[in-house]
Amino acid sequence: MQADFVMCIRMRQKKVHILWVCVMCMTVLVGCGEYQALLKSNDPELKYEKALEYFNRKEYAKAQTLLDDVTSYYRGTERSEDVLAYLARSYMGQKAYGSAAQYYEAYIRNYPKGKYATEARFQIGHCYYLDSPDPRLDQEITRKGIDALEQFIELFPDSPYSEQAMEEAAELTEKLAMKELYSARLYYNLGSYLGNNYLSCEIISRNALKNYPDTQYAEEFHWLILQAKYQQTVISYEEKRLERARETQDECYNFMTDFPESKHRSQAERMLREMQKITKEN
Repeated sequence: MQADFVMCIRMRQKKVHILWVCVMCMTVLVGCGEYQALLKSNDPELKYEKALEYFNRKEYAKAQTLLDDVTSYYRGTERSEDVLAYLARSYMGQKAYGSAAQYYEAYIRNYPKGKYATEARFQIGHCYYLDSPDPRLDQEITRKGIDALEQFIELFPDSPYSEQAMEEAAELTEKLAMKELYSARLYYNLGSYLGNNYLSCEIISRNALKNYPDTQYAEEFHWLILQAKYQQTVISYEEKRLERARETQDECYNFMTDFPESKHRSQAERMLREMQKITKEN
């Protein structure tokens, strides 16, 4: 008797589940049918209104497609400004940051003092920030992001977006510094293979410190410079060894003064003793 009761309950639950799935499928089909009908419609007002409804429901791809359809119809009208802004937002919702940036840039070209101008100028830089690639890759987008964000901060210093813009610009700047750090490390690891790569490491590191003086990687750049100097002394010809030993010795003092608590201090001290021995012998 109890087994029959349990079986009955399970059968009812299964029927309810099947009914729920059917309802959901019908809802999806009705929604798809409505959207397909909208695509075929010649009523731009209806398309625009429905696009905003889809946008508010976070169905950004549908909103973007409908807005694309009515762009030419509203060009030159008051509504064109809203269409451009919502197109950019729809691309943002789809995480298509490159396309979003293009639409925000188009908005600024057409409406430099429009009602969405502050948002658009910030979002251009923010899109580049979100689209910025790994530091090992080309950083053109990163540089565009820094330029856009710095321009925004200059134009709108009191904007609610200003603090975020400064933080993102700083992060992107650190990414450029990181790219230089990867390059410097690469040259150091190449050593004397097919040339003096230690010198290239040193040059890249010094330029990075000049271009990014506030970088969090300052110690690493200085450490690479010291190591590169040391290695050049070790492999140098006799006529250059004394001069390079003195330069490395100075670099040791500079490093230990600037970074007294560095994890590399003991190595720097060892290098210093070696360089002092060379200079005393000569």
